[in-house]
Amino acid sequence: MEFLIYHRDRPGSAALCDELIEAHWAYMDRYAEQMIARGPTLADDFDTPTGSVHILDLPDPAAARAFAFDEPNYQAGVYRDVLIRRWRNTLGRTMWQFPGGRNGGSRYLVLGLGAGPAADLTTPADAGELIAYGPLLSDDGAGWLGTAALVRAPDPDSARAVLTTGRYAAVEVHNWQFGGRPA
Repeated sequence: MEFLIYHRDRPGSAALCDELIEAHWAYMDRYAEQMIARGPTLADDFDTPTGSVHILDLPDPAAARAFAFDEPNYQAGVYRDVLIRRWRNTLGRTMWQFPGGRNGGSRYLVLGLGAGPAADLTTPADAGELIAYGPLLSDDGAGWLGTAALVRAPDPDSARAVLTTGRYAAVEVHNWQFGGRPA
């Protein structure tokens, strides 16, 4: 089962996050085989972290909750809240397989929070700039709760356009970059 986990930073927690970076990376190293995508979300200055997204293949919802709540930054109080949702990888690849590579262009996390009938269950026809894409689902996988995408786009409005207009209660667009240990 695939899960999207988005930890949102508590305001003023950047120094604590920096202090815990090695513990965070060591924790993530334990999940390297299960990782589909990961990386920080950033403020408009592209320097200040605002959160951390991880998309993983895990055995069940209990394992996803354990991953989210045992994470060192969560344990230390870096994060103010956590979004945990089942997710379906419609692209069938990891972020490391994205043909556009790790660098170049602006990248975004787009979260469409569902309302009403399901939308955007399949990959858009123009998927060339999608790094990761799929529906957000209930724990049992039966209920549609929204859609999440990691996308390279020229600006936030273009990133938002990967989702069908008017089909979501809310759409969030966050600056995002590839995560992991520096090469």
